[in-house]
Amino acid sequence: MDIFSHSVVIITGAGSGIGRQLAIQAVASGASVIATDINEAGLTETREAASGDMTTVRLDVADADAIKAFSEQTIPTLKNRRLILINNAGVALGSGPFAETDLTDFEWLLSINLWGVIRMTKAFLPYMLAQDRAGGPASHIVNLSSVFGLAGVMHQSAYCTAKFGVRGFSDALRMELLDTAIGVTCVHPGGIKTNIALNARIGKNSPVTDAIHQQSVTSFEKVARTTSAEAARQIWQGINKNKARILIGADARMIERLTRLFPSSYVKMMRKQIVNMFTNNGKEIF
Repeated sequence: MDIFSHSVVIITGAGSGIGRQLAIQAVASGASVIATDINEAGLTETREAASGDMTTVRLDVADADAIKAFSEQTIPTLKNRRLILINNAGVALGSGPFAETDLTDFEWLLSINLWGVIRMTKAFLPYMLAQDRAGGPASHIVNLSSVFGLAGVMHQSAYCTAKFGVRGFSDALRMELLDTAIGVTCVHPGGIKTNIALNARIGKNSPVTDAIHQQSVTSFEKVARTTSAEAARQIWQGINKNKARILIGADARMIERLTRLFPSSYVKMMRKQIVNMFTNNGKEIF
C-alpha cells in the first residue's frame, strides 16, 4: 500500500529534527503535508528544504484553544483524504533529581510532551472515525515516545513520565481501535542527532549549571548515532507496515530487551552507566 497516496500528513514539531525530516520525506513521496511548530523560523527552514505540497502553521501544542482552532480550520480542507497524524513535538528539561524539580517545570514538559499528543489526537480522531465508518482510506496516528518510555532514568522524571504516558496512551488507543482500520503506532527513538539536549530548558532552582548542561549535551552527542533522516525513514517504513511499535537505533533495541528481561533489576544495572555520564574526576556532579 502506498500510504502517501491520497493522504494528508499533519506533523507537530516539524521545525527541526525528526519532525522536519518526516515532513520533507512525506512531501517528496507525494503526500500533502501540514507542518506545524511553535518555532516559525524553523518551519520556514523546513519549507525551504522541501519540494512539494507543504503548508506551514505556527502551533503551540501546549495551547488547547489553539489546537481546537487549528483542527476546526483544517478538517474541512481534508476532503475525505487519509489523515496521518504524527504527534512528534517534544521538549527536554534539565532539572536534576525529582526532589529538586519545580512542579511548574514538570507541568510545562507534560503539557507539551504528553498533553500535546492527547489534545491533537482528541481533535482529529472524530474525522478519522467518520472516514472509517464511511469506508474511506485508513487513517493513522503516530505518537513519538522515547527509550525513556521504556526505561525510567534518574534525573529525567518529567521526561520519563511523559514518554511512558505516551506509550500507555498509544496502547490503550490501539486496543480501542482494533475494530476499525485506523492504525496506531508508538515510536521509541534512541539517541538521535537532534538539538533536543542542547535546547533543553534549565529548571527553576535546578542544580544543573551551564557546565553540567554542556556535559550532558556532549554525552548525548556521543551516544546519538542515528541521523534524523534515518529515523524518519524508519518511521515511515514502520507506518507503511502498520507496526504497533517502532524501535529506532541499537540502543533502543538494547534497552527494550533489558527492561523486558529484567523488569525490576534494570534500574540498578543502568544506574552506574548513567552516573558515569555525569561525573567530574570520579565525583558525581549532581
